[in-house]
This record gives sequence, structure tokens and C-alpha cells, in this order.
Amino acid sequence: VLPIAKGWAVDGHESLREITRDHVTEALTTAKHPSKTLSALRSLFRYLKATKATFVNPTIRLRGEPANPTQPLPIELGPVRAALTGGDPAQAALAALIAFHALTNAQVRHLLLTDIRDGRLHLERNTIVIADPVRERVNAWLAERARRWPNTANPHLFISTRTAVRTTPVSAPWIIDTLGVLPSTIRQDRILHEAIATGGDIRRLCDLFGIS
Repeated sequence: VLPIAKGWAVDGHESLREITRDHVTEALTTAKHPSKTLSALRSLFRYLKATKATFVNPTIRLRGEPANPTQPLPIELGPVRAALTGGDPAQAALAALIAFHALTNAQVRHLLLTDIRDGRLHLERNTIVIADPVRERVNAWLAERARRWPNTANPHLFISTRTAVRTTPVSAPWIIDTLGVLPSTIRQDRILHEAIATGGDIRRLCDLFGIS
């Protein structure tokens, strides 16, 4: 609270009686921890009013959440486009699956070869018709996979030099390193884009992305 009080003094306020709700709200917008700051200010003004040092508590009915809640924003698409059109088949297939169908890191890691059939992606919660650009890149990766590890017994769609001699999925860091972008960031951007395009159709978002 002290830095805020000093700021009010610098602005010319000689008493906390002069502080209004607007002053408190403005102070919260620059606070590092708005909720904690509001709690401290609320305690201060409650005490001052109880002791009749002030007549009004400007923190009354102010909510405890941050004054500027985080807003989901579209991401920079340059790295995603580069991954989709680059020369690495694994990277392109990963980018396509996540960018077009908003798969999570865990979903991509545990995808089996048998999960892709009849032009569809069969997930635990839903079945997705695979987009043509995704099918092209997945097929290119499958060809590269078969060329590099023709005798592997690993049933997962994505394998690496380490997992080709095992039957375990690739690690989460392998997905991130190969993709070059956080999968969760691309997924959130895809969901945000669909939400904007459909006017926030909750049922459609749940059906498309397997959201509970």
C-alpha cells in the first residue's frame, strides 16, 4: 500500500479522505498483484472508517479479481506458417494437426497409427474429419517414418531416434522442440479464432475441440 499512498501524495492529495473509488481503481491497474493490493487497501480503509479518520470507504463493492484480466489474443502466425511449409516432415505434420484441429501436446504424443483411418482422426472424445492440408503432411511424415525406421514396432504416429527402438510415445519436450512453438499456444489461438468466427457458439467449440 505504501507506494500507492506515496503516489497519491505526489499527486497533491494531503489526506486519504480525498481518495475516491476512481483513485483506487487506477492504482490497481498498475499494481503487480491487484487482488492482494485491493485486499490491503480494503483493510486500510475499513480501519480508517472504523476509527472515523475517513468518512467513506472507496473500496466498497470493488471486486477482488485483477483490474485488467488477461485477454486471449491471436498469436504471431509466422512461426506456424514456417513450420507448415518447412522441409521437416515431422514438424509440418505436427503443425498441421495442431493448427487445423487444435490437438493438445498429450493427444499428439499418444496418437497411434491406427487412430488415423477412413480420412478421420479418431480421438478419445471425438472423431475429426481430417483436413486436406493435414492429410498431405501426415502422409509425407508417414513416408519419412517408414523410410527411416522400416522395422520399428512402435505403434505411435510420431517416433524419434530414441523411441523407434521402443514402444513408448515421444516426450513432451520432443514435440515442443520439433514444432518450434508451444502446442498449447497454437491450440488456444485456434479455439479463439473459431469462437470469434462462430459468435461464441459453445456447443460447436465443445464438439470441435473435445472441450468438456
